[in-house]
Amino acid sequence: MKKLSLLLFAVLLMSLGSCIVLSPKKYNTLLNQRDSLSRSLDAANVKIQSLEEERSKLQADTTNLNTRIAELQGKLEGLDANYASLRSNSSSEINKLGEDLKKREARLKEVEEVLRKRDEATNALKEKLQKALLGFQQSGLSVDIRNGKVYVSLTDKLLFSTGSIIIDDKGKLALQELAKVLKTQPEINISVEGHTDNQKVNNLGQIKDNWDLSVLRATSVVRYLTDDQKVDNARITATGKGEYQPLTAGNSPEIRSKNRRIEIVLSPKLDELYNLIK
Repeated sequence: MKKLSLLLFAVLLMSLGSCIVLSPKKYNTLLNQRDSLSRSLDAANVKIQSLEEERSKLQADTTNLNTRIAELQGKLEGLDANYASLRSNSSSEINKLGEDLKKREARLKEVEEVLRKRDEATNALKEKLQKALLGFQQSGLSVDIRNGKVYVSLTDKLLFSTGSIIIDDKGKLALQELAKVLKTQPEINISVEGHTDNQKVNNLGQIKDNWDLSVLRATSVVRYLTDDQKVDNARITATGKGEYQPLTAGNSPEIRSKNRRIEIVLSPKLDELYNLIK
């Protein structure tokens, strides 16, 4: 570019020289103009080079930004897809949980209904037994409800002589009235529990201790109810508790008398409830 300008300037001088004779002053002026133009041209070329470099840099930055934008766009699309999937799954989970909750609520209502029926049956049985055994309540018989079961408690003096396992006549009368009610309630399970006081057993022949005495007394009651009063054998069990489940702690004659007892535990069959909670 610089050589071209000098060539043009020389041609200009030759043209002028062929027409005019320049004075030294004008000649110097023209040289100064040429130098000024040359410097301006050099500065312009430097500026152009700088602009070219800046353009290249901007083009590279633009390319990088476009690449980054494409990457971010891809990630955004991936996040949108994940969000849509999570939202779909969450809706499914919520629906599933809602269905499970409805089933649990329905199941709970069924269980509550069975328990309500059980409580109604238990209260009705208690009232029936209290009426049937009213004449024996002054002799040491009581009827109450504990933990959803009816307990008919008979002190040993109502059923047995001291240290005996043979039921006396008054005790048989009480058991006869009890059996009448039990035979009208086939859905009731029966457990006969023998209890003693904490006094050591002495001189009772084959009865070695309170365990033996409690078991044998319970067995005597079971045999009387099943063999004599024809209560179904499959419904009834006999257990001996010895001295280890007293009604009241203590060692006075009154407390020991209260703890010596037969408890007949009556509980409604809960097959329906057990089926519900399996």
